[in-house]
Parts: sequence; C-alpha cells; structure tokens
Amino acid sequence: KNIKTLAFGFLVFFGGFELKQSFSADRIFKNRLGMEFVRIPEGSFMMGSPVSDPFRSEGEDLHSVMITNSFYLQTTEVTLGQWRAVMGKGWFDPRKGEITMPVTHVSWHDCHRFIKKLNEKGEGFYRLPTEAEWEYAARAGSRSLYFWGDVIDCSKAMFGNNNLKSDQCIPYNRMKGLLPNMPAPVKTYFPNAWGIYDMHGNVWEWCYDWFGSYPREQTADPRGPSSGAGKVRRGGSWFGEGQSCRSANRAFSHPATRLNTSGFRLVWSPVPEKFDFTAIPEKEAAKEQDGP
Repeated sequence: KNIKTLAFGFLVFFGGFELKQSFSADRIFKNRLGMEFVRIPEGSFMMGSPVSDPFRSEGEDLHSVMITNSFYLQTTEVTLGQWRAVMGKGWFDPRKGEITMPVTHVSWHDCHRFIKKLNEKGEGFYRLPTEAEWEYAARAGSRSLYFWGDVIDCSKAMFGNNNLKSDQCIPYNRMKGLLPNMPAPVKTYFPNAWGIYDMHGNVWEWCYDWFGSYPREQTADPRGPSSGAGKVRRGGSWFGEGQSCRSANRAFSHPATRLNTSGFRLVWSPVPEKFDFTAIPEKEAAKEQDGP
C-alpha cells in the first residue's frame, strides 16, 4: 500500500499537477443500469497545450484551471444498452450494434433528453461534464499529449479505423477482432490512472460548454461562454487521426447535430448542484424539441 501511495505521489508531483483531496472508500458509484462513476478529486491543472506541442491548434491557449470540488465521472461512454434502457428503441433507430458499443448518432439535445429521463429515476442527478472537467479527468495527472505519453499507437486507443480517410489502425484492429468504420466496445483499451476508459479516441464526447476562447488568467470551475455557435466535443474518434485524440484537442458542433462519430459520458451527483446544468435557454429548448 505504501509503495502504491508513493508511486501515485511521484506521478502527481512530477506531472505538474496538484491534488487537494485523495480518494476515499466512496470513490465508486454504480446505478441500477450498471452505469459506473468514479470520483475525480478536486485539484488544479494546466489546461490547453504548450507551444511545443507539434499538433497544437488555435484555441488551445495554456492556462491554469482549478477544479474546486470533486465530482463523479462515468468510467465509460454511455453504451447502446444503457441508452436503450432509458430511451427505448424505435423502429427506425439508426443506432445498431452490440449493447457494449458506445451510443452514437446523438445530438447535444439528445443527451439532455436522456439526462432528463435518467434524473427522473431517483438515483441522484446527472449532467454532461464541463470542458474543463473533461480535460482534467482525461489527463488524470499527466502533462503529456495523451495520458500515457506523447506518442499514440493502435494498441492504446481507437482511431484511424476509417477506410475512407484514416485507415492506419485497420490491420491491427482486424487482428483484435474489431471491425472497421465503427468504434470499439467500451473498455477495449486500458484506462487512465483514475480508472476512466476511452477518453482518447473511440467517439467524440459532448461537453456542457459552448465553444469559445479560453480565459488568459487563472480560473476556477469554468463553464464556457454564455452563448455560441457550437457545443464542445472532446476526445477524437475512430474516424480520424491520432493527433485528434490529444488531451488538449478541441472540436465543436451545432447542438442539434447527430453524427456516427459522437457520443457522451455523464457526471453524477448524489445531491443537486448549485449550478443547474440541465437548465436550457428557451430558444435552445425549442431546438431540442425540433431535433436536427
């Protein structure tokens, strides 16, 4: 036990990451649908990418962020089985595959319809993670391009599985029994230091925030701008190149967009939070009913 504690302390100290609180016995929550959540400790980190990042793009300005409260993040993307258990299955549902596959073809608004029904089940309160929470959890104490280091290969994440654009991982994936042109079942790849799977690759994940410029000064618990043209998506997917899976990489789409490369994971809380992440402005609520 002491050796493990020292090893984790070494990772945190030399990763340039500050923890304010350690894990406790209640670090895991699992609901009746089998959705598992792990408690992410409060702390601070450097969000964005340094100028030395060879794949750095506009909008990744490096800045300090404080996460002032611990939160529970789903260990996997929401699966097709979990989606169907809450939303049912329509006759013309485009979502095909095994129940362990991440659900796709979901808009940001679809995510909130799912959240609304899930919250009605009386097992706490669910929401999308903020962009800062997402990157903080994806890094799990690391400062490298990916949580394991600066180089990605086909054994570490699902990317390059598209025979029309980026096919470098198709031969490897076939050897592992994974089909091309689709994501992998959740938990196919090893988790990060906090026990979270598929933060790099597989499917893009919707976040709560509108996409916008980062603040220049240190900030605490940011939730993005008050409006915008698109909602943040993070993590890369099976469709694209490995560099799109970097911890700092950012993307966005209109909140009514449904893509076969996009899914989501949730944050859970046992009690209502001070900020209502499920409240949607009136004009956005109208779009939510109309769909894409």
